Amino acid sequence: MGSMTLAAALGAALKQAATELPQDVVRALLEARERETSSMGAAQLDAILENVAIAREGSIPMCQDTGIQTFFVEAGVESPFLKDLKGWIGEAVAQATADIPLRPNTVDPFTGRNPGDNSGRFMPFINWELVEGDSVVITVLPKGGGSENMSALKMLPPGVGQKGIKKAVVEHIVACGGKPCPPTIIGLGIGGGADIALKLGKKAVLREIGSHHVDPEVAALERELLEYLNMTGVGPMGVGGATTCLAVHVEVAHRHPASLPLGILVQCWANRRARVRLNADGTAEVINS
Repeated sequence: MGSMTLAAALGAALKQAATELPQDVVRALLEARERETSSMGAAQLDAILENVAIAREGSIPMCQDTGIQTFFVEAGVESPFLKDLKGWIGEAVAQATADIPLRPNTVDPFTGRNPGDNSGRFMPFINWELVEGDSVVITVLPKGGGSENMSALKMLPPGVGQKGIKKAVVEHIVACGGKPCPPTIIGLGIGGGADIALKLGKKAVLREIGSHHVDPEVAALERELLEYLNMTGVGPMGVGGATTCLAVHVEVAHRHPASLPLGILVQCWANRRARVRLNADGTAEVINS
């Protein structure tokens, strides 16, 4: 897409995220279908791929749960628009809720009252990161409730090391079964504190399937965990089969000597995302997700 206003670019990105599965995810699903030997697992993957095609061709949401709209903003410190970004993002979500439409998914935690436009206290949620430069990159991650409910925080004893991390992840994903609509993408945040581990896990989900961590030891952990998880036999939608997970992505942070936080973020096969770049001259465009 060419240059446009930020409002138009955010609207286009929100629609793209809801209706078009990124190509890396589609490729991973096609590869899973090729190696699937279980007839029931293959049938589930066929249904998922048909669903993806219908959503793309009809420009309609690929899932009735269009998620909570979560944003990751890499904000150039020299951008002239920093003070306006929060308001613009909120307005774009409210407009997209009406136009696409998105399901109104934000409710008061006590009363259940729904404002009807995906707004609310801390909603839409924005993760901020200041970077060099004068441009801003905004990534939208629509996160559905079914997979989010399967996410978890494990505060492990530091002595368990990588062996204990692997055991905790495999046991958790097996216990989830078909609830998070596998094949899933697993984002793991290791280290930091409780909140940092979970945030890193969610950030890890944004990475392209097929990519690996720059640290060879962490990359090896990603590959090993993916192999283990796909040996569990949970399979597509929990019916059994060769592919339980499409990818495992890990992000790490230094930790306190007395704790080993493990944030396990589970994302369903509908790993939706889209990105917008806002330039210093006020033009914006949707970029490769």
